[in-house]
Amino acid sequence: MATARGGFSSRLGFILAAAGSAVGLGNIWGFPTQTATNGGAAFVLVYLILAFCLAYPAFMAELLIGRYGQANAVTSLQKMSRTAWQKNFAFIVGFGGIICAALILSFYGILAGWMMSYAVQPAAQLIGMESLSVWAISDSTARNVIFTTLFMVLTVLIIRKGVEQGIETWSKRLMPLMIGLLVILIVYVLTLDGAMEGLSAYLKPDLSRIFEPELLISALGQAFFSLSLGTSVMVIYGSYIAKKENLVTLGAQVTLIDVSIAFLAGLLIIPAMYVAQSQGVAIFAGDGSLISGPGMVFDVLPKLFDGMGFIGLFIGLAFFILMSLAALTSSISMLEGPVSYAVERHNIARPKAATIIGLVILLMSIGIISNIDVMLDGVATLATEYGQPIIAMLVCVFVGWIWHRNEILNEIKSGNENVEASLFWNLWPWYTKFVCPLAIAMVFIHSLKLF
Repeated sequence: MATARGGFSSRLGFILAAAGSAVGLGNIWGFPTQTATNGGAAFVLVYLILAFCLAYPAFMAELLIGRYGQANAVTSLQKMSRTAWQKNFAFIVGFGGIICAALILSFYGILAGWMMSYAVQPAAQLIGMESLSVWAISDSTARNVIFTTLFMVLTVLIIRKGVEQGIETWSKRLMPLMIGLLVILIVYVLTLDGAMEGLSAYLKPDLSRIFEPELLISALGQAFFSLSLGTSVMVIYGSYIAKKENLVTLGAQVTLIDVSIAFLAGLLIIPAMYVAQSQGVAIFAGDGSLISGPGMVFDVLPKLFDGMGFIGLFIGLAFFILMSLAALTSSISMLEGPVSYAVERHNIARPKAATIIGLVILLMSIGIISNIDVMLDGVATLATEYGQPIIAMLVCVFVGWIWHRNEILNEIKSGNENVEASLFWNLWPWYTKFVCPLAIAMVFIHSLKLF
């Protein structure tokens, strides 16, 4: 007989866990540089509008599916189905999201391992272990395998504990710590030479660019992907929410936290890059765009920390701990999707399921490491540019065209009896049925052009 599923013990627990899933490495290094290269505050404005007008409705769709089904993604979707083809379609969508989450975690664990190794580097210098300091940031297979393994072990240990003792407990610890570190670093960086120029580049709007197709598509993609849509994560998290909770409010609160932390990350990263420029570090690529992604995190910012002298060791340590925490809050949600499926559909004990699936994903990561120049970008593209938008789009199709409207309304009424008269209910079903699938399709088509 299956063990009890468990659930979030409090509203705060869910908010922090869901926000932790949404707030990952993409928020910390992706959002700030997209903002700087897409019109500054104009991009921020468009991102905020799209996050609440498009990503939030899709986010709500996944939460509602989960709470209605009270099960993993596959089972929850199949509970909404009435015919054989709908149940088959539900399996494809639900299991596709689980596979997508596993693929993302397989390369995400490698990136998170790099963050941990770069946190070890200044710590090793502080205690006089110079050889360890040099090795920690060396580009070696041994370094990659060791730190990826360490990160996956931490992720598995949390998931083995279950929802309340694992995901919720650690989200309550990690999220405040991450936000606190982020704020401290922002305050310090803004006191340095060059920071105000970076702040201007980040916040000064170029409203002439606000309707550029490239800006709109980039902001839309960032809004969808930052909320972990299309990975079954929010379906399973939704299934752990008590029926008495107001999902409309909870969803809005998680979305607000996600975009707020992305905005805060911009207040740190962009001024820090201009501080680096004031110290002679190149921050622009050959095409004139601001260096982003790994080049920014593992080249520009470490040079900035080196230029700060002794205090730079502490700042670098705090920054890469921040990045590691952001990665961990996301990775536990990615592992929970496959684990919940194994526990509920195949009656495997949670500790065993977490260990086995974690090991399989780690082996996938090691496979990527063995041919990292080709496979890292390839798997990332497959999962985030193909998998996520397709699954997110199909989830919206499922809610908009297959799930009966009255059943949706009854589910939302649990914890929000007056929702039928609200602006949310008058707009959301139409948004989910027509606008969200079309918007996600636009992101997908755009990604095909970029590939």
